[in-house]
Amino acid sequence: MQENYKILGVDETATIDEINDRYEMLKARYQRERFYEGEIGNDAAKNLTKLETAYKEIMAEREHVDYFDGKKTENFDDVKKAIEKGDLNFAQSKLDDISERSAEWHYLQAVIFYKKNWNNESKKQLEIAIKMDPSNEKYSNAYTKLNNKIYGDTENTYKSGNARYVNQEPQNNPNQQMGGDGCATCLNCASAYCCMRTCCNC
Repeated sequence: MQENYKILGVDETATIDEINDRYEMLKARYQRERFYEGEIGNDAAKNLTKLETAYKEIMAEREHVDYFDGKKTENFDDVKKAIEKGDLNFAQSKLDDISERSAEWHYLQAVIFYKKNWNNESKKQLEIAIKMDPSNEKYSNAYTKLNNKIYGDTENTYKSGNARYVNQEPQNNPNQQMGGDGCATCLNCASAYCCMRTCCNC
């Protein structure tokens, strides 16, 4: 394939526009020169054939790469945009349309699960993504944040539960406040005792 770029006289990193411009220029030149007599005409005819072949092969390769890379990028972009808009159902459907389960696929699945508060499922998807691409810091950072959230929520729930238990005050009877219930009991007993003494004396 590198030879094809040499025939056109462009670098492999050249854009489609640059390739097209170079092709049109050489094509016009060789078409003009092929009618010359002698070696110039013969070389021009040969170069024109090589040019056409090289150009077709380059464009076929570019279209192949653009199709697959573009398809993948477009689908992932649609998923990301849907997630940003909060349309998780659409994001999930677009993600399901992608047959190749790459590390990025599992990462985006983890994001969708996270948005749905399915933390354990999100964690599993992140673990798969990290296993497939261990050097990806985005996946690792997301995994760390998710773990902190899971364990943080658990700890806060535990502390909150203890606080409710510790701070919970008994539902006191108004008579029990400031020792009211004890005094009332003594008075009741004294009254009963007096009544009994009176009855006995009578």
